[in-house]
Amino acid sequence: MTDVAIVGAGYVGVPLAQVFADAGRSVLLVDRDAERVAQLNRGESYIEDVPSDVLRRLVEERGLRATTDYDDLRDADAILIALPTPLSKQREPDLSIVNSATEEIAKRLRQGHLVVLESTTYPGTTREEILPRLEASGLRVGEGFNLAFSPERVDPGRTDWTTQNVPKVVGGITDACTDRAAALYESAVDTVHRVSSPESAELTKLLENIFRSVNIALVNELAQLCERMKIDFWEVVDAAATKPFGFMSFKPGPGLGGHCIPIDPFYLTWKAREYDFYTEFIELAGKVNENMPYHCRSLISQALNHGKGLSLSSARILVLGVAYKPNIGDMRESPALKLIELLLAAGADVSYHDPHVPALPEHELVSVPLDPAAFDAIAIVTDHAGIDYEALVDAGPVVVDFRNATGARGRASERVWKL
Repeated sequence: MTDVAIVGAGYVGVPLAQVFADAGRSVLLVDRDAERVAQLNRGESYIEDVPSDVLRRLVEERGLRATTDYDDLRDADAILIALPTPLSKQREPDLSIVNSATEEIAKRLRQGHLVVLESTTYPGTTREEILPRLEASGLRVGEGFNLAFSPERVDPGRTDWTTQNVPKVVGGITDACTDRAAALYESAVDTVHRVSSPESAELTKLLENIFRSVNIALVNELAQLCERMKIDFWEVVDAAATKPFGFMSFKPGPGLGGHCIPIDPFYLTWKAREYDFYTEFIELAGKVNENMPYHCRSLISQALNHGKGLSLSSARILVLGVAYKPNIGDMRESPALKLIELLLAAGADVSYHDPHVPALPEHELVSVPLDPAAFDAIAIVTDHAGIDYEALVDAGPVVVDFRNATGARGRASERVWKL
């Protein structure tokens, strides 16, 4: 028997497997990608938060393994679903990946199984989508099997808050389902917080990300206003952050990135329409944040025009940092991709430098050496550590700093433009 099977060997599944394996549980990862499975079984990690030496130890000493065969789920005590929940082109929830996997699980469902959905989704998904697919097996929830929702809370690249020490929210279809899921997680993570239903757990995750989306939109909007008012918004944010209560610091930027914040809020806006309710704050935040790459392109254009007497169509531009956040190579929903598209469409000669992202095949680009003299403008999109940003101020080209990476030195320079 296997203690825990995790369906989905990605940014959520692999760290989750590490935590359970480190806790002494036998762990199986299930993924459709045969190459991923082969890598995992060799102890070769493609997830930055789980280094290969750590994964190899778990494979060799703890028996962690991976497979493409859903039949292996029959011998698992618990099945956790950690699969993507993207948006369609119409910005509606696309549960096809999760639903397809659930139907495969239902074919192997047996008496006593525990199934937990971790994929971020709208309230009602576990009860309305997952439950009926599992009960198509002939088993009934609370009697033949247990079902719960426990949202992933992964923040790639962090070492202070990890899968093990971030509290785990759990809500089951029945109280017994909650108890069983909570007991599983309590065997591996530090803290488990129980809620009364899967709907409460589903909305918990959405609230967390909507909170960030709305507040980021607020500072993005104020940054644009401060540009017109000729007020340094970064100075204002730093000053406001000195207040020890009633304020939480958010920073403006070139747009939202990552697997959660640009996508998850729209799961709730879609579901809310079923109740004749319109989530206007969420929609407005989405509009502001989605417009940021366009605003940043305009700012680069202004900087080139005033600082170099050049137009975008005749400029050599270096995008400095393309991952969605510092010090990792995660490109999911990165605003740098949209900004590069906009600059290329304007006729600019665009290159990029990112020590964590060696290539962007979709744009036929590879990371180039950081040689400021080779460019007319440098746009700081992601502020990775290890780069001397202050030295860029004196290097010659126009610098457009979307992350306040150049600090006070950039603030004092006429060659630096800030968001």
